[in-house]
Amino acid sequence: MQLSLERASHWLALLCKLVAGIALLGLLGVTIVDVTTRYLARLTDGGVALSVTGSVELVSYLMLFSLLAAMAANVEKSQVVVEAFSHGLSPTIKNRLHGVYLLGFTALGLVLFFGLLESGSSAARYGEVTQDLRIPMGPIYYAAAVLSLMLGLRSLVHALLSAIFGVEGEVSHGE
Repeated sequence: MQLSLERASHWLALLCKLVAGIALLGLLGVTIVDVTTRYLARLTDGGVALSVTGSVELVSYLMLFSLLAAMAANVEKSQVVVEAFSHGLSPTIKNRLHGVYLLGFTALGLVLFFGLLESGSSAARYGEVTQDLRIPMGPIYYAAAVLSLMLGLRSLVHALLSAIFGVEGEVSHGE
């Protein structure tokens, strides 16, 4: 069971890293094109009046996707160990505490999932669209909900690995 949990976590992490990478590349692409067209318009005193409509909107939603996906991809690296609290504990107990800590991220992911799912359903029902580009909000909320679910699932997998099997997670020691 431990091996299959680790394998599932690995594949979910790869998928999340892919989504985060694509979202970041899109974010950078939109930003570069927007800055370039604004600079070109300024250089030509408005002679070339190209602009990226809704660039701020695109960047904000791509940032949302990249942050949620990156958070889900790196959840096992999330704990910062404060040595004052865990100094005298054995590594096994520290690993099990890390698993309990990750249950909080599981809850966070699930709360976000259900909230975004409800928002997506409401947006789809009422035809809610974005302000500038008039993109339907339903799919945006649903995509964010899926990424939040991945955060919850990966957190749960690593909570089980740490709390039950005592598997060591990657933690930062504040150095």
